[in-house]
Amino acid sequence: MAPQREWFEKNYYEVLGVSETATQKDITKAYRKLARQYHPDANPGNATAEEKFKDISAAYDVLGDEAKRKEYDEVRRLGPMGAGFGGPGGSPGGFRFDVGGSDIGDLLGNFFGGSGGRGRASRSGVGPQRGADIEAMLTLEFVDAVRGITTSLHITTDAQCTSCSGSGAKPGSAVGNCGVCRGRGVVDDNQGFFAFSSPCRACSGNGVIIESPCSTCRGSGVEKRPREVKVRIPAGVTDGQRIRLKERGGPGRRGGAPGDLFVEVRVLSDPVFGRDGDHLTVTVPVTFAELALGSEIEVLTLEGQRVVLRLKAGTQNGSRHRIKGRGIDTGKHQGDLIATVAVVIPKHLSDAERAAVEALQEASTEPPRAALFDHARRTGGGPR
Repeated sequence: MAPQREWFEKNYYEVLGVSETATQKDITKAYRKLARQYHPDANPGNATAEEKFKDISAAYDVLGDEAKRKEYDEVRRLGPMGAGFGGPGGSPGGFRFDVGGSDIGDLLGNFFGGSGGRGRASRSGVGPQRGADIEAMLTLEFVDAVRGITTSLHITTDAQCTSCSGSGAKPGSAVGNCGVCRGRGVVDDNQGFFAFSSPCRACSGNGVIIESPCSTCRGSGVEKRPREVKVRIPAGVTDGQRIRLKERGGPGRRGGAPGDLFVEVRVLSDPVFGRDGDHLTVTVPVTFAELALGSEIEVLTLEGQRVVLRLKAGTQNGSRHRIKGRGIDTGKHQGDLIATVAVVIPKHLSDAERAAVEALQEASTEPPRAALFDHARRTGGGPR
């Protein structure tokens, strides 16, 4: 991936509020917190929050990817001049500075308050432009997250104008190359040793002239409208996981590819089941007698099936028992169902139950806390 101009202009670590030594986990945690705070759905009509959200997404797109982050750190360490010189077609004198397609005039234009150069002009419109990436959130029931589901996501985003098919021109009218810059979008100004480039004023850097703009999008080629996106959620998706839908984001311009849609999943808790990695967990109520005497009890699976769990005599309260192959099936790994047995203590006893419990207490010969007191005596604690 070629270094982007923004890599020299913005400190993505500061954008996410993390140190340059932060772990990938810390970076993801910081991004999720900020994304929830500044997400457009949580700040309708707030342009500042929307711009902040874009900066956060751009920062995470680089720092959230270990390979991109490594390249970003190296580029930042070397500085702009580390991008290198050379190549025919450079500025007078044979030197050409290239940062993501911009020449040295683009860089110096920033230092002296200029309007920038070729790199800025290319971003302003000339040539195909990739669409913006879009962030969205999807809330799922626990069962749907475990099993996987195909669902619809309703979002309002920029989309290709339906009237002009993205050209920006009124239907039936022509779009011609700018006669000043000849479709380049930039004009050059030779200043001795250096050649400075700036966006063409005649076409605003677009490289084309639209004499009759589309009335729907006012010449931009895009319009905001609600749309429905089909989303396939794989089995076993976890809370906070991001799913990338390639080219389902904002529309490209002038033939550019669409951006991507990133869906962050929120998984609701379930009143019965939990999860530990690819394993499902469930707490199974039992009686004292079932543990003391041993028994066969039924355990309900997530699919609603009943499986038999055999408990040995003397099974301890709170012990965990594994039921193979009844957990989450991700297609690559099959988890298990982990059942934890928990004794249910009756709040009210009948006369017969009370008599039976009292008889058991009188018949018990092994004090339950004997081992505790023995340990205390051996270590010098407890009563003397």
